[in-house]
Amino acid sequence: MYDVRWVHVFEEDDAGGQVYRLATGPIPLSRRPREAFELNADGTAHLFSGGPDDRSVAHTATWTDTAHGIVVASDDGATRFRIVTRTPAQLTVRLD
Repeated sequence: MYDVRWVHVFEEDDAGGQVYRLATGPIPLSRRPREAFELNADGTAHLFSGGPDDRSVAHTATWTDTAHGIVVASDDGATRFRIVTRTPAQLTVRLD
């Protein structure tokens, strides 16, 4: 779960939340940039979004493990989400 990149596979989103898969797994091709994130064991994180030229741009963040799941928040306060389910190959997140 830590020190790996998780990629948003928006085609699989449902009422339960947004689906993220390991970047090393089967990710369908997409014409739009995919959001992604990495969690580090020390409580820091990186959020990736499409930049002006569609290349990923990293933003710093932190994460904490709460009773309601892991909460990830960008340092600028613009993004906050909670990991609600996890398996070795897939995470489901909900925006807070």
